[in-house]
Amino acid sequence: MATTADIRNGAVMLFKDKRMRVVDFQHVKPGKGGAFVRTKLKDIQSGKLIDHTFNAGARVEFIRVEAKMMQYLYEDGDQSVFMDNETFDQLNVSLGEEKQFLKAGMNADLLFDGDEVIDVRLPAHVQMEVTATEPGMKGNTATGATKPATLETGYTVNVPLFIDEGDILKIDTRTGEYLERVSKA
Repeated sequence: MATTADIRNGAVMLFKDKRMRVVDFQHVKPGKGGAFVRTKLKDIQSGKLIDHTFNAGARVEFIRVEAKMMQYLYEDGDQSVFMDNETFDQLNVSLGEEKQFLKAGMNADLLFDGDEVIDVRLPAHVQMEVTATEPGMKGNTATGATKPATLETGYTVNVPLFIDEGDILKIDTRTGEYLERVSKA
């Protein structure tokens, strides 16, 4: 069995009879007292985030998951359809907030526990086109003000005032925030 020294970001562990993904961890060694590991865990089933502190060296149980690169095809009701890039088999998956960053033809890693899909890992950044936003005012960028912009998937993000409709933006899928405008080639 593994210990807290084996905890890594993205690892899947069994905690209180639930599959949890490690979102963040920090090994802390205070000057007085024993070391401990502070973690942020995401319940894969419900999506709920919890904070938990383990004593250093405590035993934890990791689940061996298999990641497979699959291509997102389309929405079918409340299910998202993915295709295996090698066998071309299609698979329906229920997604949560990850759905707002998926575009047709995009690849994502699906994590499997046996035959069951337990999580979807998106690329860290995606590029999306702005479909609706208020026009920007020339010279009005010194204040760092933002405005809402709707992207091609329907996701709304706050962007600087100089962003216009048709611009391609780089979005961080982990935080959902605007990173930069991508130049049109």
